[in-house]
Amino acid sequence: MTTTYQNLNVITLADRQALGAKAAANAAATIKKLLNEKEQINIIFAAAPSQSTFLESLKNDNSIVWERINAFHMDEYLGLPAGASQSFGNFLKEAIFAHANFRSVNYIDGNALDINKERERYANLLSDNKPDIVFMGIGENTHLAFNEPFQADFNDPEIIKIVTLDPVCRQQQVNDDCFKRLEDVPVKALTLTIPVLVAAKYIFCMVPGINKADAVRKTLNEPVSVEFPSTILREHHNATLYLDTQSASLL
Repeated sequence: MTTTYQNLNVITLADRQALGAKAAANAAATIKKLLNEKEQINIIFAAAPSQSTFLESLKNDNSIVWERINAFHMDEYLGLPAGASQSFGNFLKEAIFAHANFRSVNYIDGNALDINKERERYANLLSDNKPDIVFMGIGENTHLAFNEPFQADFNDPEIIKIVTLDPVCRQQQVNDDCFKRLEDVPVKALTLTIPVLVAAKYIFCMVPGINKADAVRKTLNEPVSVEFPSTILREHHNATLYLDTQSASLL
């Protein structure tokens, strides 16, 4: 089923697998379209279990010319051990970055000795390589990346910033079996800001599962505001939200 909320296209599929396959097929078509228009493109990837079926389908699409794509990831915890499986960089490396021959893969270093220098480095990378596509999800508290409710800024002057994670966001990491206990989830992270994410020409937002049903309802029905950061997607002109029957159950 396909519908529209303001500008936001919403496609509802039967389950996670169908969602991942449909989103990947549409993303591949958009990648090919852009590569017909320019020599290389830049894509920002989200790291979360909600993205797994999408990334699995995408990495297996042999028609994509990965060698012309620069990959970035959108957020990272501060202070996790370098090899931690919960690191978003490590998640993406395992899920797709190590399986496709990208032109470049650009990681956020959450263990940099000087975090402000790391912010400057990554901001410069994105300034020189404007994102064409963003692959993202929505948090249980409606965050985008780690732009939390009331901390998000739709006019943020920063490209990447340090944030304090909302308790609901941290509990989501436990709910997703990424951490055993709430106390294990880092409190601080680096995140790309809302203006950077919505500046991309195309946004693909994959949101499966019953735990996201209330966030989806708020995304599509609450006023556009930083109280519910994901509501900003309704103002984007080339954004598509992919749901399954569980995440769409409160609509």
